[in-house]
Amino acid sequence: MAARIKKGDLVKVVTGDDKGKTGKVLQVLPGTDRALVEGLNFAKKHMRKTQDNPKGGVLEKEASIHISNLKKAE
Repeated sequence: MAARIKKGDLVKVVTGDDKGKTGKVLQVLPGTDRALVEGLNFAKKHMRKTQDNPKGGVLEKEASIHISNLKKAE
């Protein structure tokens, strides 16, 4: 699939839980036809206590969205 969406583009989500929301593309993953969009599709990641992260706990971060579920916002 040709990736017509590039890093920095403003996109709108067509389907899924975040349908209708817009955001800026942070990264495009061409091998899997997915993209990371700022402020959309959050996933919870459980982090173990380490020296870098002494508190540990549950972090929320953006998960990738398939490019077919995105379109450029006008």
